[in-house]
This record gives sequence, C-alpha cells and structure tokens, in this order.
Amino acid sequence: MKDLASRARSRKLKPEEYQGGTTAVSNLGMFGIKDFAAVINPPHATILAVGAGEERAVVKNGEIKIATVMSVTLSTDHRAVDGALGAELLVAFKRLIENPMGMLV
Repeated sequence: MKDLASRARSRKLKPEEYQGGTTAVSNLGMFGIKDFAAVINPPHATILAVGAGEERAVVKNGEIKIATVMSVTLSTDHRAVDGALGAELLVAFKRLIENPMGMLV
C-alpha cells in the first residue's frame, strides 16, 4: 500500500493499477469540507463522499453531549445499484466507523 501511495504521489502508477474499479471514495474532509455529493466516474457504480469530522451537539440517552460527527454521502448509479442496497451499505459503514473494534473480531 505504501508503494502504491508513493508511486501515485509521484505520478508513476500505470493505468491498470488504478482503473476498472466498481466504487470510489472521495475525501474532501481533509480540506474542512463538511459535506458534499461526489460525482460517479465511469466505470464505477458508486462513490462515497467523506466530509470533515466536527464537534456537534448531539442527544445521547436524553442528554445533550458534544460528539465528533462526520458526514458521508453515497452516490449510486441506479442502473447498477438499487437505492435500498446503497442504504444498506451506509448502515454497515456507519456501524463499523462508530465501532471500529468490531472490525478486529
């Protein structure tokens, strides 16, 4: 992975090393963008737009607390992915990102 990242930064990746996927992730959170909708690039069928994490007031167990909240948006090509399946993907992503230790078990 480090090799791929290094070669990507130096623009030395071959097209076959980064083309042909079915989904993509677009992260503008590192630039402080709270939320956005990413455009699907063919041949992908989905793209996950990841926004910045920020502290927000949330209600937990009937009390207002401060939590770091991150917005994500999933764009899907409905010719390839039903919206309900996209929603299931977001539910699974939310479960894993909120409980990362669950990925180790």
